Amino acid sequence: MYFELALAAYLVDMCVGELPGKHPVVLLGAFIEAFERRFYRDRVLAGAFLVISALVLTLAISLAVVVLCGYLPRGLSFPVLAVLASTGLAMNMLHAAVAGILTADQPRQAISLLVSRDTEAMGETEIHKAALETWAENLSDGVIAPLFYLVLFGLPGIAVYKTINTLDSMVAYKTERYFYFGKVAARLDDVANFIPARITALLIVLLAEDRQSAWRSALCDGNKLESPNAGYPIAALAGALGVGLAGDAYYHGKLKHKPTLGPALKPVNRTTLAQALRMKPYLDVAILGFLVIGAWLS
Repeated sequence: MYFELALAAYLVDMCVGELPGKHPVVLLGAFIEAFERRFYRDRVLAGAFLVISALVLTLAISLAVVVLCGYLPRGLSFPVLAVLASTGLAMNMLHAAVAGILTADQPRQAISLLVSRDTEAMGETEIHKAALETWAENLSDGVIAPLFYLVLFGLPGIAVYKTINTLDSMVAYKTERYFYFGKVAARLDDVANFIPARITALLIVLLAEDRQSAWRSALCDGNKLESPNAGYPIAALAGALGVGLAGDAYYHGKLKHKPTLGPALKPVNRTTLAQALRMKPYLDVAILGFLVIGAWLS
């Protein structure tokens, strides 16, 4: 277990946020785009080749970094590994990006940078719903899941997870181009996020003012979305706030019918979004507390 490394990495993300220079995910994205330009075929096998290539490359680089850091003094190798691992965490960036919806002069344009759905015709309620769903879902994808694999497997674990998640975000769309090419990436992402998504939902429930409503929504509505994972943190947040999230939305010009998650007792608005974002310090304390206990016991 790598509780100490995860604790140090989370503290770096809290105190520093995004580091200057090229982010590893940007470099990985460039590799995926280059692979797609050269080897794209409308076949599952071609997509599987992309996934295997990206994972092998990431695993090889991360293992090499760990080996090289082993030659450094402990007082230097540990901070280097912690800083590198922190690049896989996105609590500060996620919170800032979603909070930016509240202050943006053009909220519709701001939300378009965070979601894959069509935003041109969004009203105020739809914008704030999309922001809440982004906050809930990415608490899993950008915070809890990376920490989960960092604790279990160290730097290679978080690096491999971020590769899986990046592949999913770039090629796992159910469009004509990616339906087969992105299938392996989508399925692998489903597997990788199965446990973290449910941990995230449980964490939201524990921090909710109305735990009973949050728990009921997560339990009853978490499995209603097409994704086997995204619905759980979204439903838990919807129950915690007493609102309805998800529902119909346009993707790539086509209306996609989705069930509403949560009790839908209150309207979704700026106040609702601000309330959800105020969870951050409590999330920070809960996560740090868990990591401290884990480091102490390990």
